[in-house]
Amino acid sequence: MPEGISGGDTAWVLMSAALVMLMTPGLAFFYGGLVRPKNVLSTIMHSFFILALISVQWVLWGYSLAFGPDVGGIIGSLDWVGLNGVDAEPNTDYAATIPHYAFMAFQMMFAVITPALITGAFAERKRFKAFVLFSLLWATFVYDPMAHWVWGTGGWLKTLGALDFAGGTVVHISSGVSALVAALVLGHRHGLGQERIEPHDLTMTVLGAGLLWFGWFGFNAGSALAANGLAALAFVNTNTAAAMAALTWLTVSWAHKGHPSVLGAAVGAVAGLVAITPAAGYVTPVASILIGLGAGVFCYLAVQLRERLRVDDALDVWGVHGIGGTWGAIATGLFATTAVNSAGADGLFAGNPAQLVTQIIAVGASWIYCGVATFIILKVIDLVIGLRVPEQEEVLGLDLSQHGEPAYVLGSESARELA
Repeated sequence: MPEGISGGDTAWVLMSAALVMLMTPGLAFFYGGLVRPKNVLSTIMHSFFILALISVQWVLWGYSLAFGPDVGGIIGSLDWVGLNGVDAEPNTDYAATIPHYAFMAFQMMFAVITPALITGAFAERKRFKAFVLFSLLWATFVYDPMAHWVWGTGGWLKTLGALDFAGGTVVHISSGVSALVAALVLGHRHGLGQERIEPHDLTMTVLGAGLLWFGWFGFNAGSALAANGLAALAFVNTNTAAAMAALTWLTVSWAHKGHPSVLGAAVGAVAGLVAITPAAGYVTPVASILIGLGAGVFCYLAVQLRERLRVDDALDVWGVHGIGGTWGAIATGLFATTAVNSAGADGLFAGNPAQLVTQIIAVGASWIYCGVATFIILKVIDLVIGLRVPEQEEVLGLDLSQHGEPAYVLGSESARELA
């Protein structure tokens, strides 16, 4: 074993990478249960295909752009293209006790799931080839620069002192804001408001939520990049915030709509996981309860606002990830304390209001850059190949019109006959 590498730390980070990888199929189930039967496979395919596409993009150039040698605080250089210069030795700029390969693989799974999150906004109406091109361009021109800003050595937000333990800005604000822009650019699904558009299988969605909750321990606790007390703290905070947000969303929706919603509990848990992500390694467990409470309230209200504004963010990516990530980033500036992590900073309630200002700057920069860049990418794609499927194909369903395969076959009819 190379000098300086810890077998325990390496095992934990590799296991965490596997846990985060599982989140993308978990997201596929979560989203798949929320759409109509005619669009289940196309929705699941979004996440599964992104797992393959971004894994290759990350090895070829994504990792170099996100974590390679700094260029002006904005982007990494191309020095590590094709993983040139990345090997089994530690890179002490990022993690001194694990192989560089392990760090790269762990970060790859973050890069995979982030564009997959956006797909919930344009479910049931985007042509597959437009989705493929969008995912590749978005990962390269939005995710990779954002990751460098916040986590890359020399990144301008990292240099400014912004705290983001596991991806509140990089993953959740970026995907949530981009999802809102995508929903606005693509427009409503045909039939919205004239026919019932409801989840077809909430059991699938709850299964997906459970897999996301499970995988999120790797997402957050793995971001300690070592098997140590900080990982344990992030683990406890992750579970606590998710639990509190699930209880809160369930209670608020019960009071609002008169029944304890199973879907509300599942979505609430995800909102809590989102919100605790940037704060997981910087706050106390009591603070994680307050962060989960805020996530349950703010994200629920955001979903109600989205419905009132008639924005067809089909699976509420903005309300859960955009608002949840925003609240979590700001809450980090409120509750962070060096008493639990000396490598972090004190927040407002620990006597340092400047940290809250820094967090707000990071949030604002993330909203503006991701919103503008996503809008440009979508408009270019629409001009070149078109974003939406034709109306008749949307009515038929994307499973058959885009993939030639139905998710469910009734009776003796075969998938080939239906296609």
